[in-house]
Formats: sequence, C-alpha cells, structure tokens
Amino acid sequence: MARKDYAAEKDKCKRFLQEFYSEDDNGKKVFKYGAQLVALAHREQVSLFVDLDDVAEEDPELVESICENAKRYTELFADAIHELLPEYKERDIVAKDSLDVYIEHRLMMEQRGRDPADMRDARNQYPPELMRRFEMYFKAPSTAKPKVVRDVRADSIGHLVNVRGIVTRATEVKPMMAVATYTCDQCGAETYQPIQSPSFMPLVMCPSQECVTNKSGGRLYLQTRGSKFVKFQELRIQEHSDQVPVGNIPRSMTVYARGENTRLTQPGDHVAITGIFLPLLRTGFKQAVQGLLSETYMEAHSITLMNKTEDDELGNNELTDEELRSITEEGFYEKLAGSIAPEIYGHEDVKKALLLLLVGGVQQAPKGMKIRGNINICLMGDPGVAKSQLLSYIDRLAPRSQYTTGRGSSGVGLTAAVMRDPLTGEMTLEGGALVLADLGICCIDEFDKMADADRTAIHEVMEQQTISIAKAGIMTSLNARCSILAAANPAYGRYNPRKSIEQNIQLPAALLSRFDLLWLIQDKPDADADLRLAQHITYVHQHCRQPPTHFTPIDMKLMRRYISVCKKKQPVVPESLADYITAAYVEMRKEARVSKDTTFTSARTLLSILRLSTALARLRLMDSVEKEDVNEAMRLMEMSKDSLQADKSSTTRTQRPADVIFSLVRELATEGVAGRGGAGGVVRMSEAEQRCISRGFTPAQFQEALEEYEELNVWQVNQARSRITFV
Repeated sequence: MARKDYAAEKDKCKRFLQEFYSEDDNGKKVFKYGAQLVALAHREQVSLFVDLDDVAEEDPELVESICENAKRYTELFADAIHELLPEYKERDIVAKDSLDVYIEHRLMMEQRGRDPADMRDARNQYPPELMRRFEMYFKAPSTAKPKVVRDVRADSIGHLVNVRGIVTRATEVKPMMAVATYTCDQCGAETYQPIQSPSFMPLVMCPSQECVTNKSGGRLYLQTRGSKFVKFQELRIQEHSDQVPVGNIPRSMTVYARGENTRLTQPGDHVAITGIFLPLLRTGFKQAVQGLLSETYMEAHSITLMNKTEDDELGNNELTDEELRSITEEGFYEKLAGSIAPEIYGHEDVKKALLLLLVGGVQQAPKGMKIRGNINICLMGDPGVAKSQLLSYIDRLAPRSQYTTGRGSSGVGLTAAVMRDPLTGEMTLEGGALVLADLGICCIDEFDKMADADRTAIHEVMEQQTISIAKAGIMTSLNARCSILAAANPAYGRYNPRKSIEQNIQLPAALLSRFDLLWLIQDKPDADADLRLAQHITYVHQHCRQPPTHFTPIDMKLMRRYISVCKKKQPVVPESLADYITAAYVEMRKEARVSKDTTFTSARTLLSILRLSTALARLRLMDSVEKEDVNEAMRLMEMSKDSLQADKSSTTRTQRPADVIFSLVRELATEGVAGRGGAGGVVRMSEAEQRCISRGFTPAQFQEALEEYEELNVWQVNQARSRITFV
C-alpha cells in the first residue's frame, strides 16, 4: 500500500469544504459548508458536521479513507477549517468568554514582541487545539450498515463505526482538560501541553530558551484560566435483547461523548451512535495495575435517538393536515382504540382505556400542591385473556416505557438503588424502572405475585409521582411521573363468582384506590363469542396479521405522532359541568354504600373521572371538556366492573316490582310480632308502605301491587285501607 500524502489529502478536504454545493428549487447554488464556516467564524455555531454522503458525491475514495482512518482525518478536516476560517470572517466579533479574550491577547503579543529571526521552542508555540473554538464531527454514510455491539471487534479499531443499542448509564457532564497551560516562575514564559489520554504527567521544569541558558531551573505552575477544557460525558450502551445469541447475556460498550454531543441522551433511550472505535491508552500506575489487557472505547461523533420498534429516528415532525384528517374522521375514537393491538380479539373498552392512558389527563398544581394527570390502570382477569400481550404492545407503542414483572423485580429495582460509581468510587443513585419510565409508562406484569414489601414502593409513585430516598447518606426525592399499567390474576388463580369482589382481588384498598380504572375481565363460556374468538386466533396464526375489518388500523408511527400532538393540549373543565360531575360522584358513593359487592369508592374516584374526561378532550384536540367526555368517563368506570355484574342477572330471573313488594309484605307478616306488624298474617298498611319506599319503590308501585294481589285474592284490605290480611 502506497504511503499517503497527507498534505494533498488536507487540500482535498479544504477543496471539499469550499466548493461543495447543492441546488435549491430555483436552481440557485447553496454552499452548505460555506454557510456553516461563516457561522463558525462569527462564533454563532460550535460544531460542524461533515456528512459523508456529501463527500461521496465529490470523492468516493476520500470517504473510504475517512472510514478507515477516522481519527487522522478528523485532525485534517479540523486543520483545514482552522486555516479557512479567517477567509470567512466578515465582521469583527465581540469576545464571548475569557478564553476568547485570552486567545486575542496572545496573538497580539505574538505579533508585537517577536523578532522574525527568533525561532521558538516547539513547546512554547501555541498548539492548534488551544486556538480552536469549534468542533468537527462526521456523519456516517447512509450506505454503512449499523453494527451490533458484539460485532465491533479488533478489525474496527480506528474505523468509523455505527452502533445501535440502549443507553444504560450516563454520567454527569464534567470538564475535561484538552490543553494544559503553564507559566514559569523565573522567566514568565508560557508552556503548553496538549493532552490526548485520560491521564497526563504534568511538566515540572521550564523548557524555554532563557531558563535553559541561564540554568535558573524555573518551576512551572498550572494556569487553569489559560487552559482549555471541553465538556465530557461517559455513556454505556448495551445491545438490544433481540440481538443476543442463544444463552448469552447482553454485551455493553463505553462511549465517550465530548463537547456538543453531551447531554443528548438519558438512560433508557434507544440510540444509534456513530463514532471511532479506539483502544484506551493508560499510562503510569494504571497501566501497571491493568497488566497486559487493554480496554476499548468509542469516541462519539453523532448520536441519534431511535424509535423502539422500527429502525428509524424519532419523528419530531408535525402531522400534516391530511394525516390529521385521516385520523379525526367520524368515529375516530373507536378507530384509534381498535388500532391498539389489532391482533387481539375484542376488549374494545379495555383498548379505549389504554388509549386514554397513553394520552394522559392534565396535571394541576394549585399553590404547591400537585394533583397528578397520569392515569393508572390495573387489568385483573382470568388466565388467557391476553393481558400480557396488551401490556407488551403498549410497551412497544409508548415512546418512553419500561416493562417489568412482579416476581422479577425487587422494591429497589423499581425505585432506586445506591451504587458505588466505578469511575470515581463514590456512592451514587441508580434509578430503577419507575425512574427510567419518567414521563412515560411503566408496565408491571404479574402484579399479584409481587412481595408485599416490594409493592409498597409503588404507593408513593402512584399518587405523589416522586420517590423519596434516605439511604447511605443520600437524602433526595426523584421524579417518577409515570403512568402505571399493571396486570394481575385474581386471588384464586381465576375469578370465583361465589366470593365477593374484595376476596377475589385481595389487594390492599390503599393500592386499589390509586388505580383510576380497575378492569375486571372474566372469561365466560359463550358459544358465539368463543367461535368468533377461535376463528380470529386461527386466522392470525395462518396469515400473521389481523383479519380484515371495516377500517384499516392506524400504524404505530402515526399513532405515536398523534398522541404527542394530543399531549400538548391542556383542556379545562368548564363551570357548567362542575355540578354535573359532583352530582354523578355523589350518586356513585350512594350506590357503593347500598350495594355491598363493589370496590372501594373514595374522593380519588372523582379525580379519576376528571382525569379520564380531560384525556378524552385531549384526544379530540379540544381546549375544554364537554358533557359527552364526562359521560364516556363514567361509562368506562361502569364497564370496568360490568363483566362481573352480568353473571348475577343470568342466574336469577329479573323480578317485577310487584313481586318484590309482595315478598317484602310477606316478610313483615311472618315477623308477625304483636305490636310491630300486628298478629301473624295481618300487616299494618303504613308499616308495609314505609318498608317498600325505603327499598326504593314509589308509592304508586306499592298501590299497583296492592290492587293486583287483591284481585288474585291473595290478601284482603279492610274498608279504611289501614290493614292487610293474608287469606
């Protein structure tokens, strides 16, 4: 292989930056990099991204060289930009920070007090890293295939590689020294030391000509103000679980992000990172400890956030009017709900509730008090009603989400663990599943099989939306503004209709009241429904898609974008509806008091109705809640218990009011205590009427029943209509 002439390569880079253009709609030349160089010269822009697709148009060979020797070409491009910048400077700029002033001052001193014949020592010349106030990054060519973490091996050292994975750790951003500046205490000369590796050996003796000649032995002192620091952050990325071969555990890789690439990701994000794969050179004591092994890392050049399922970038682009129209046509609420897990048969109302969970209600914060807007749902049902499938679908659909199971997660794993940081050795907090799902959804499967001690960790998150921690000398509260979607089986494995609801659920009331909707799904045998379900399942098995329906389901990408549009709306509850909602709530409380077989109803239920109705208003992209929204919210609350109420009516025939009144009067007669209802078989009219009205019947219904049974000659009423005598 012939030796490369790097001076010629640098000219190529220069030529590319100056001459590359694209044509706009009017056929006018647009110099993409020229415009960026002007912005860099005026300090309006810090980082310059060179897109290798653009380089490929001009010089395909150069792209190959860049991909194989990325570190060297980064320097060449940076040198080229540094030399070009003075040509692109159109006006004098005001110094932005102390380093600008420092550089200007040095250049002035250089021009003023130097004899042209005087050659300076190389150490005393300004290193280019110090004078540059820009950063240079490459964007990988679109033809480059993304690699899996475990495929980045020795042959990739020094190459530009594109890796996909999940961020598991991100340290804080700290300043890292790029150039150290020293001054001599004897001759006052400045000495510079560019730093390449993570650790460096400070210079001690002054290398300037003066000190060497005079043998004065000047000592050097580090000047922090004159040194240059860059932002530095360390990330760990781990490969996706579906890329792990059989029987292995996921591999991870260290990524160093500098400058403008810091603070772009949080733990839990799915990312694609382009960067240079390099070995980590350690010096001195660290190397002795490390022995013959060498670590590797990746220097990030560009970081893009990805979607969870499809291999594309997170779409932040707005919805077009056409797309909005296609979604918001007639019956769009049913259509959106039907598009959630269309492969799963039925469960229309459950899907509507899950749609509202994705959209979320509006959070209120009156004077320091916080009322959550997130909706929590618990799906409690018999085995085999596709609860876990719904959960995993929501996990894929939501932009931020975490999926855990009850037995597999401890209380610490859900909230936060205190860990020792491997870099610095100090105690740090590592967020658990609920913290990672902040502003997203946390799906918890097998909720009933969780240990009670671990389940208490969730209580605070579900209402206060924070996690307070006081352990290992760390006192803090973390944000966990997440919606919780839990799936559980009833206490006896499947729902036992002979027991009450409370006995079936067996979760503490404190936890149940925090769920806005507790959805009880029963799997009842029913010939027609079973047939349709079986046909649906076999169709999905044969064709790997859902059977044709009367509408085409909206795809995931469009759903995600529509939901993010909905979340921007902040609907309010108008005053006209306030009385309606309060009356409805009071009625619900009354029903709960009368019937013994209902779940716990508290003031949180009222807040749930408000949250569900604001979520419905958001879904319609409206700014105020309407009466239909409240009705639909109430209907969902009724429907969530509906599958249980149905089996009672099927066992006993519905009774007419007259029959019930007759049985009430007969009860009074059999009580037959003298003085209470008279002698056996004789009942006082006023007593009977009182008893029936207290049971919710009207006086008119009582009179009808009285006449009906009198005609049948079951009882007789005296002339004064004060006594009923059984025949």
